[in-house]
Amino acid sequence: MLHITKRFPGIVANDDITLQLKKGEIHALLGENGAGKSTLMSVLFGLYQAEEGVIKKDGKEVNIKDPNDANRLGIGMVHQHFKLVECFSVLDNIILGDEPTDKAGFLKKDEARKKIIELSDKYGLSVDPDAIIEDITVGMQQRTEILKMLYRENEILIFDEPTAVLTPQEIEELIQIMKNLAKEGKSILFISHKLNEIMEAADRCTVLRKGKYIGTVNIKDTNKEELSRMMVGRDVDFVVHKEEAKPGDVILNVEGMTVASKVHHNNAVKNVSFKVHAGEIVCIAGIDGNGQTELVYGITGLEPLKEGKITLGGRDITHASIRDRNTHGMSHIPEDRHKHGLVLDYSLEYNMILQRYFEPQFVSGAGFLKRKNIREYSDKLIEQYDVRSGQGSITTARSMSGGNQQKAIVAREIDKDPELLVAVQPTRGLDVGAIEYIHKQLVAVRDAGHAVLLVSLELDEVMSVSDRILVMYEGEIVGELDPKKTTVEELGLYMAGAKKGAGGNE
Repeated sequence: MLHITKRFPGIVANDDITLQLKKGEIHALLGENGAGKSTLMSVLFGLYQAEEGVIKKDGKEVNIKDPNDANRLGIGMVHQHFKLVECFSVLDNIILGDEPTDKAGFLKKDEARKKIIELSDKYGLSVDPDAIIEDITVGMQQRTEILKMLYRENEILIFDEPTAVLTPQEIEELIQIMKNLAKEGKSILFISHKLNEIMEAADRCTVLRKGKYIGTVNIKDTNKEELSRMMVGRDVDFVVHKEEAKPGDVILNVEGMTVASKVHHNNAVKNVSFKVHAGEIVCIAGIDGNGQTELVYGITGLEPLKEGKITLGGRDITHASIRDRNTHGMSHIPEDRHKHGLVLDYSLEYNMILQRYFEPQFVSGAGFLKRKNIREYSDKLIEQYDVRSGQGSITTARSMSGGNQQKAIVAREIDKDPELLVAVQPTRGLDVGAIEYIHKQLVAVRDAGHAVLLVSLELDEVMSVSDRILVMYEGEIVGELDPKKTTVEELGLYMAGAKKGAGGNE
C-alpha cells in the first residue's frame, strides 16, 4: 500500500501511509485507538476507497472497489466487530456468498461441512458447524470468521484486533494458528495494540499515530517500551498504582443466584453467592463461557433469575427493572458495547445521556430536551475522558473507533457516580495509554468509597487491578484468591477447573 490517504468529515484517518507486506510474514500494525489502523485495512479490503495512493499485489497495481474484489485477489479479513449473521448457523455463515451448488442450483452443504471440519481439524479451530451464532461465545464466533477466510483459500489474511475478545489460552492457540498459516506461505496483517502479542507473534511491526506513519521495525530488534513510545508518543506506565483497599459496608449481596442458559439445558449460573463491599474491587475471573456473562445479566437485570436474591445497598433488587437499578446506584460497562452499550445511530451526546435524559438537568417540565445542557455535559465528558471523534458531540457513535466507543461508555457509567460499578471487560480493545487511564478510573471509583465488580479475561488485569479474585468455572465460584498471594499459574489452574478451593462467602 503506497501513500494511502483517506479522509472523513472532520478528520484525516490515514495521512500518506505506506505499508509493505512480504509473503509468509506476520506483519503487525500497531497504534492507539483511532490511529487509523482499521481504516487502512478497510481500504485494503475494499470497504473504503482511498482519496490518494495505490495498492499493488505481486508488483501489479490493483483496484479494489469492494470486498468481492478483495476476495478475488485472495485478501480476507476478520473484523474487530464480527460480520456474522446472528440467526444463521456457523456453517451457513462460513459459506455465505460462496455457496457450493450442484448444476440445478441446489446447495451442497455436505461437501462444505466436510471441508470445514477438515480445515478446523488442521488448524485447531474447534467449532460446531450447526451451532447458531447468537448462542455461541465470542471466541467461537472468531474462529468462524477465521474459517470463513480459510474456506475461501485467501492468501493475505487481515486480523483486526483478533485477540480483543479471547481468553489467554485462546490467544496462545490463535498465535500458533497464525504462525502455522505463515509457515504455509500465507501473509498475515495483524492489527493489535497488545505489545506482548506483537512481540510473540510478529516478524515486523508498522506503527501509526494519529493517522500518520511513524515507522516500521523488526521485532527481534525492538522491545515493548520502544513500541509503546512510538505508538503513544510518551512513556507509558505498565503498573497499576493503588493503595491498600479499605472495604466498608456490603454494597452488593448475591445469594443463591441461578440463571438459566440459552444454549443448553443446564443452568449457566448455579447457586452462586458472594458479596462486594464499598471500597474494594472484586474481580470475577474465568475462561470465556463459564457463566460470567449470565451472572452479569442477572445482576444488571438483562436476564431474570431462576432462583436467588440480589440486594444493592440493602435494597432488594431481585425483580427491579433495569432503569430502577440504573437510577438506584448501579452502573454497567457491558461486555458487548454494540448490543448493550450504545445506540450506534445516535450521536455521541445522546449516547452520553441514554440513562439520564429524563432528569431535570436534561429535560424541561414540558418534556422538551434541553439541548444546550446535553451538549455541555457531553463536551465535558469527551474532554475529561479523551474520547476522540471526528466531530465531537455530534459524531454518530457508529463512525467512531471501537476503543473510543468504549471510552464513551466508561465516561458515561463512571460519571453517574454509582454505588456499584459493574465493569465487564472494560479495557477490551483498548491501547496501553487508554488501559492505563481506565485502570486509574476504576481505582478512583474504589477510593471514593464505591464498590467495583470487575469481570475480566485478561490475567494481567485481574492480577493488577483487583483486591479479591473470585474464579468462575462451569457456572460456579470455585475459588477465592488474594492477588497479592497467588500466581498467574495458580489462577490459570482454577480457571481451567483443575483446582477447586473453598468457595468464599465473605
